[in-house]
Amino acid sequence: MNAILAIAHKDLKLLLRDKTGFFFTFFFPIIIAVFFGSIFSDNGGKPVGLHVMIVDDDQSAASEAFIAQLEASDELSVQRSLKEEAVEQVRLGKEVAYIEIKKGFGDAQERMFWGDPPEIEIGIDPARRGTSGMLQGILMKYGVNAFQKRFSDPSLMRRSIQDSLESIQSGSTMDDSRRKHLTGFLTELNAYLDQPTPIVDGPVSGNSGFGGMNPLVVTARDVALEKRGPQSGYSISFPQGIMWGIIGCAASFGVSLVIERTRGTLMRLQTAPIDQLHILGGKALACFVTTCVLAAGTLGIAILFFGIRPNSFPLLSISIVSISFEFVGIMMLLSVLGRTERSAAGIGWAVLMMMSMIGGGMLPLFIMPEWMQTASNISPVKWAMIAMEGSIWRQFSLNELLVPWMILWGIGSVGFLSGVWMFRRSRSE
Repeated sequence: MNAILAIAHKDLKLLLRDKTGFFFTFFFPIIIAVFFGSIFSDNGGKPVGLHVMIVDDDQSAASEAFIAQLEASDELSVQRSLKEEAVEQVRLGKEVAYIEIKKGFGDAQERMFWGDPPEIEIGIDPARRGTSGMLQGILMKYGVNAFQKRFSDPSLMRRSIQDSLESIQSGSTMDDSRRKHLTGFLTELNAYLDQPTPIVDGPVSGNSGFGGMNPLVVTARDVALEKRGPQSGYSISFPQGIMWGIIGCAASFGVSLVIERTRGTLMRLQTAPIDQLHILGGKALACFVTTCVLAAGTLGIAILFFGIRPNSFPLLSISIVSISFEFVGIMMLLSVLGRTERSAAGIGWAVLMMMSMIGGGMLPLFIMPEWMQTASNISPVKWAMIAMEGSIWRQFSLNELLVPWMILWGIGSVGFLSGVWMFRRSRSE
């Protein structure tokens, strides 16, 4: 028992002496807890709504009133836009969805008993189809609210009845029997409104009452140009899998350099007639080749067995090379931040996990607070995912991929040069 206690005491003393390892053992989990708490909190009591763009093709008082309801809701955060801009933002994955209020929305609301119901179209990023049902439910809620309001206001009801009677009398497609019955019903309803007993303001079902009238019709479509949507869920999951594999490679190679240094392998290499830059270059080349082979092999499996068809193999190749270079630079920088194996592993995985969390690798960006979505721009993982998805299924053009490529190469260059400088400085001390 004394031996066990002595070993435990020794290990604890080593951990306390390694300040970096101590920090990532005891304090980093607290930071993670605070991080997730800030994401899932209610933002100081104010709910964070789903951010969508809204297009008003009708430009009527009714459509304006409907948009005002959405803007005042807790479920949505609404940004007004033109149709072309909204479609492009959703296609590029920068927005979750758009809502388009179709032409004739106001007129359709006036015709409660005749003609087509008000129509709304929502455009959804194919990678976020789960949002479609939630968004349709929110829109139906406010569509029913407008429907109920008209039923509870006798003056609005009378106007709708009168408009419907005029439309029925002028309509040439309705058969005489149906016209007669509907005219009689609306006439009786109009007479009923003149009675002193008010209409009860109760919930109105979209598929019941008055011949199955609908308060609103919501149609959903994926926002992508022809052949731009993912062929399947694998088109979305495989880039994520590749990303995690590359992160693992960067962390492993970063720790391996520390292991060679602590076990004397690096010193023996330095006694050979080679420069330090050769040693670091060989390590970087090995990491680069490994990440490229990993990405290519994983994509090969996806293509052969899961039916994934990248939109552009040349652009995808450039994206993979750019991502590999970026994480080689990150690996080089992380490898010199820790003095021991424990601290190097703690720093490497902590930094890479944080990059993944704020870059959308763990949680979809669209459910994060707005400040977190803005902060995600500093994450290399975000730009790597944009480059990967853009060349696999989002069908980005060359110009659209230039920005993420340049960011990837910039991060890789800064990381590599900083790592080399810090490594040489540490060896000279």
